[in-house]
Amino acid sequence: MKRVIEVEGMCCKRCAERAERKLCLLDGVTGAKANFKKGIIFVETTLPDEALAACVTSAGFTVKAIRERRGIFS
Repeated sequence: MKRVIEVEGMCCKRCAERAERKLCLLDGVTGAKANFKKGIIFVETTLPDEALAACVTSAGFTVKAIRERRGIFS
């Protein structure tokens, strides 16, 4: 399922790359793409929200919300 994680603390491209790498290391995550300007991470995963939140928090960011990705291209 596709999820969107809203985060605080991503201030540059390196922060976004760190979040992507950390999430991609988890079993059950098939892809992650972060946008530091918007403070969001798009994730393709089968994991529960709690596991995603724990991973992003351990990368040094604060999770504001996790929601299902909906839209015209999802």
